[in-house]
Amino acid sequence: MLNRRNVRVKVMQLLYMESRNSELKFSNLLSLYQTNVEKAFELYLFNLLFLIRLAEYARHDASNRKAKLRPTEKDLVFTPKLGTNELIVSLNKNEALERRFLKSHVASKIERDTLRTFYTEFAKTEHYQNYLEQTESSTQDHQNILLELFKHYSNTESFNELLEDHYPAWSDDKSLVVASIKKTIKILPAPTNFYEEYLPNEETSQYGAELLRTTYYESTSLQEIIQPVLKNWDAERVAIIDMILLKMALAELLHFPTIPAKVTLNEFVEVSKLYSTDKSKDFINGILDRLMKQLAESGKSTNKGVD
Repeated sequence: MLNRRNVRVKVMQLLYMESRNSELKFSNLLSLYQTNVEKAFELYLFNLLFLIRLAEYARHDASNRKAKLRPTEKDLVFTPKLGTNELIVSLNKNEALERRFLKSHVASKIERDTLRTFYTEFAKTEHYQNYLEQTESSTQDHQNILLELFKHYSNTESFNELLEDHYPAWSDDKSLVVASIKKTIKILPAPTNFYEEYLPNEETSQYGAELLRTTYYESTSLQEIIQPVLKNWDAERVAIIDMILLKMALAELLHFPTIPAKVTLNEFVEVSKLYSTDKSKDFINGILDRLMKQLAESGKSTNKGVD
């Protein structure tokens, strides 16, 4: 599920942490990196289980309606199919998935009151009312309502606050997780091992570990290469994040030959847009462009496309 941009962000954040705390050793950073990579998959599991539990809350809705002294006509015909349809049932019967949920302890982060609040709000929507009025619902209908349910709550401020309380990296990984949940819904009912597609990719994870290692241990030599290119810029006045991104990009240009140089440049410019100052993207773009030309002239780069 993770891509290289997410991994670059995680490496950048760890190097920034190290810049503020010199007592952190590489072993500490590597351990934190590995944990953060694993947490990305845990975020997927949390979101999937939250969707299941929220859909299942329809059963409690049905029980509450039946318990009324004077049920309305809607109460009498209400069906909890949001939580009993074939898609939710297939997920609940998936023992391998259940073991993943148990191992990650995501269930302990989901509270009944939270589910009730989100379900109550969704129950008011036209999408849900139309779904309930269907005399027969197809697999496509069930998929569509689950997509609407996920869309309804995943964009709310309260849900994002909930995620950030448990997972500080939620804002970094959100787009990937959201896309993965939507993709999962669209293939339900799915094969038993469907979730394995979203486990951390070993090649991508290893790339991040090597980028972290190279930038950490070669920090001084990387800065020595960058310094002359800064020209009128005082290295000490360059934003810390910008210097870290420059070092990471240079490390990638020098030591990761399979990544095209233009990809390296574009990716680090994009990261700077999200995590540094307003002027950083132009600064990063300009310095990296000069570095690429300098490396091409000296023949030092192993990165494809530096010519």
